[in-house]
Amino acid sequence: MGKLGKKARKFAKKNLQTVLRRKRKLKSSFKKKAPSRQDKDSVENQDGVSKLHNQLNGEADENNNVSLDAIFSEDEYDMLEDDSDSDGYISEEPSSFNTPENEIDNSSEGGIDMINPNDLSDQNKEIHSELTKKIKQLNRLKKKDPEFLKFLETNNKAVEPFRDEDTNSDEETINADGLKRDEQSVSSNKNLLLSSSVVDSWCHQVKNKQDVPLFTSLINGYRAACHYGSEAIGNVDAGRCYKIGNSETFSKILIFMLSEADNLFREQLGLLTKSYKKEMILELRNTQKWKTLKPLIKSYLRSSLFLLNEVSETEILRFSLARIRVSVIFFAAFPSLQRRLIKIAVHLWATGEGTISSLSFLIIREMSSVLGSNVFDTCWIKMYKAVIANCQFAEPILHKHMQFLRDSFVELCSLDVHRSTTRAKVSIQQLTKILHQGLRTKKKEAVQMMRSWQFINCIDLWVKFIGANFQDYDLQTMLYNVIQIINGVAVLFPGPRYLPLRIKCIQWLNYLSRSTGIFIPVASMVLDILEHITVKEGKNSGVVFHHLSVLQLPKYWLKSQNFVEECVLSTIELLSSHFSQWSHHISFPELATIPLIQLKKFHAASTTENLKRLVKRFIDQVEQNIDFINKKRDEISFSPNDQQAAESFLQLEKCNSNVPFIQYYKSILDKAASRSLAVDKKFLGANKNKKKRQQHEKNQQIESAANGKVHPEKRRGKKRKT
Repeated sequence: MGKLGKKARKFAKKNLQTVLRRKRKLKSSFKKKAPSRQDKDSVENQDGVSKLHNQLNGEADENNNVSLDAIFSEDEYDMLEDDSDSDGYISEEPSSFNTPENEIDNSSEGGIDMINPNDLSDQNKEIHSELTKKIKQLNRLKKKDPEFLKFLETNNKAVEPFRDEDTNSDEETINADGLKRDEQSVSSNKNLLLSSSVVDSWCHQVKNKQDVPLFTSLINGYRAACHYGSEAIGNVDAGRCYKIGNSETFSKILIFMLSEADNLFREQLGLLTKSYKKEMILELRNTQKWKTLKPLIKSYLRSSLFLLNEVSETEILRFSLARIRVSVIFFAAFPSLQRRLIKIAVHLWATGEGTISSLSFLIIREMSSVLGSNVFDTCWIKMYKAVIANCQFAEPILHKHMQFLRDSFVELCSLDVHRSTTRAKVSIQQLTKILHQGLRTKKKEAVQMMRSWQFINCIDLWVKFIGANFQDYDLQTMLYNVIQIINGVAVLFPGPRYLPLRIKCIQWLNYLSRSTGIFIPVASMVLDILEHITVKEGKNSGVVFHHLSVLQLPKYWLKSQNFVEECVLSTIELLSSHFSQWSHHISFPELATIPLIQLKKFHAASTTENLKRLVKRFIDQVEQNIDFINKKRDEISFSPNDQQAAESFLQLEKCNSNVPFIQYYKSILDKAASRSLAVDKKFLGANKNKKKRQQHEKNQQIESAANGKVHPEKRRGKKRKT
């Protein structure tokens, strides 16, 4: 093959694959050349600047998208369980069992407790550790060599009787009297069946004579009552000391201990004052009284917590919560029991109903205010997580309970606003990150997160917190950040389907403006609602729909007359709330000018008489208030530049509610409340009818299946298939 010509060689250099591959290799080798130190520093600085720029613009990685309930991690001490191996049983002296034999029956036999290594001397500890090593070695040898295991079993059977005889003879010769005393104490501790008369005598002697040995027996009996019924599950150790004979004995010992135990502890420790602090208990820890009563107090608290965790009877649970609240101060000496009580109380607060939820919150509030800042932080985090976890869905039935959870959490935050503010800023920062990501990327996941009830209720939480504490604390930056988040949500969801979400945003801004006294413009946002009305004449939708229980309306609802009425009524209610706050202000005529122009245009274009009447009345009331303000403005003598005099304008009329628009606003509030009640009743009635219909259809299907007949809908489906 001859040589290529000049043009062919030029073409080959440019286009052949081998040449192109060689060029790519050379380029990559040039890229891999190590930069100099100055170049490295400049590159690192550029990377740092770009990362900071991305963080400021809200460009977070997907891995940094932490959910709202996971931004606060639990402390290490909060995740630890009780380090004590004790089950609450207290060893008793034999003198405490001087009761008639016919009143206490030995029902079953139990074994002697194992020796605790912590109670041994140093020499005995070494022996104990050596024994454990030998036992482990023996167990390994048994697993490796099964023949050796058989050999041990056969020899053990032969040796055991001789070993028992030797030990018994030695014990008898050493100390026969001591052995008899031990046998009596062990036999008396074996599952004693408590009767009602025994409990009555014990309670009488403990209350009148303050007998500590009998009080110990009574606390062990109370422990057995708290574990009553748990033995059937397999908790053999729970009933090794006492057994409750009947329900009468159970109720007597439970009522006495919950009613009187706290008073008895206080009398013996000398805590007679009602006002107490955590330091009082900590100071008593070195006294002999505390050392004597500490195991009794701990057993009582442990048994009470077990009762709270296991009991399902509402009345017992209420009484137990009320009495444990009185004994909160004693938890200061037992951090592990503190954590257990917080966990139980938060669970009952979040999932309970009525008084159980209220009593649980009172316990949390008492612990947070009495037991120090660490307990406050733990309660704060657990309550925040419980609120966020329980607000993922908004059913009208659970609306009142959600309001209670929100209000009680805000009350807890108000106990220590400074500590709460630092954590609230972290939560608001997370809301801001989600909002920035949604506005910038508009990804489906980010948008869904923003229109979730979890996101909305978290905003609602901090709106209420700012409104409750703004006048007493500096929360200006938090207020600004929350207003920006609310405006961002309103901008991101402008369509008619998001009418409930827009209404919530305007309600938040009105609430913040009213509670802080700062003017927040919402009139343009309210008037945008009227632009969603595209249907002049529509029909009422047949489906009963609770529009405030969702954040996005269904499409069929947008074409109904219900949607038109809801838009008009919401506009009037929100504008009335906004105007009522500034109805006494000197600049009210200028504030109401543009909204009046827009409402007059809508009034002229509307064809529904009921809606036209509502809008016309609102316009007349606003104009009447404008005339009232203009007359008062003509009477003043100060200039508009005098800010202090302008703020004092009509303050007397404001306090006496003599401004004309205030009376109209009160009537609007009454009508809105009655309208929401009517919608709730319709919704609940529709749900009941729907459940009855579904149950009736199920019953028909069961009857037809039993008779061998095919359901009508299934028969139609078969015909269609054929």
